[in-house]
Amino acid sequence: MYKLKTKETENSVIEFIEAVEKEKKKEDAYQLLDIFTEATGLPAKMWGSSIIGFGSYHYKYASGHEGDAPLVGYSPRKAKISLYFATGLTNRDELLKEFGKHTTGKACVYINKLDDIHIDVLKKIISESVQFLKETYPENE
Repeated sequence: MYKLKTKETENSVIEFIEAVEKEKKKEDAYQLLDIFTEATGLPAKMWGSSIIGFGSYHYKYASGHEGDAPLVGYSPRKAKISLYFATGLTNRDELLKEFGKHTTGKACVYINKLDDIHIDVLKKIISESVQFLKETYPENE
């Protein structure tokens, strides 16, 4: 049976950011902390050992697989900064066209640094992701 690895922890967000080795990435991580906090109105929490998440929701798939995840989040990884937004957001692709320099994976958006993207578009994606997930999973309110 699948066991969910990424769970909310009591680890310190600030201690995690302070451990980021590259100074520019650390600065970006602090700036993202402010942006996500402002856009969500929610406190930052560590999810697993490396994801800074905001809020949470409980999902359940038709397969029966279920779990909890942050509404939105980010992680200042060694190679790139990973941004986590709602994948089901209908206008996600449109917003990402205006986002700036990035790549996408199955569920993540990757950036090298904040200077490469438009912060106003980031805030819009964060807000719309939170709204979408709260509407999709209303039992979490």
